[in-house]
Amino acid sequence: MKTTKILIVDDHEVVRDGLRNILTSLDSISIAGEAGNGEDAVKMYASLKPDLVIMDISMPGMNGIEATRVIKEKDPDARILILTMHDNQEYLNQIIRSGAKGFILKNTDKEELLDAVRTVASGDNFFSKDISKLIIDNYIRTAKETEKNDGYKEVPLTKREIEILKLIASGYSNQEIANILYISYNTVDTHRKNIMHKLSIKNTAGLVRYAIEKGLISLN
Repeated sequence: MKTTKILIVDDHEVVRDGLRNILTSLDSISIAGEAGNGEDAVKMYASLKPDLVIMDISMPGMNGIEATRVIKEKDPDARILILTMHDNQEYLNQIIRSGAKGFILKNTDKEELLDAVRTVASGDNFFSKDISKLIIDNYIRTAKETEKNDGYKEVPLTKREIEILKLIASGYSNQEIANILYISYNTVDTHRKNIMHKLSIKNTAGLVRYAIEKGLISLN
């Protein structure tokens, strides 16, 4: 099994220690390096070329969102997972625009952290259930202030694609969907890509928005 090399970026040593202890409990993960600020993170990414970066937001000097933008500009394929205590809409919008592929909160449990690491390292997006709810709540507020957007392509989705779209929009990761539907991770990933291609949607937030507009998930 290929080892996933991770760069941990957080200005608190105790947080880095905790993450290291959790992550190295798996043989498939190794810690490539650790940084305490955004500037060092950018430099270490260039020299270490890790498979995944776990990035805090609030750090002295260059913060995590700025560091993510710089890394993504230099390497568009960089896989960055934001791990932070901030769960407000302003940060969410900035994180999505920065190019990060995942966003989870520091109060997450060990299993969700490892699931997020596996998902983002494989190239998929991961938003914790709390963050997915934040995306949905923001859309609801926006929808009340603007006319309904009818710009999506009207295309037929298969029964299985609709089933998977509902689960994606409800905040489940590819692996969780695979477990729920008793199918392989790769099958879920293929369906996700087909759905996004059919609908001309480029990210998870867009899929959530589409599912809400089409009444595929409950807003209660």
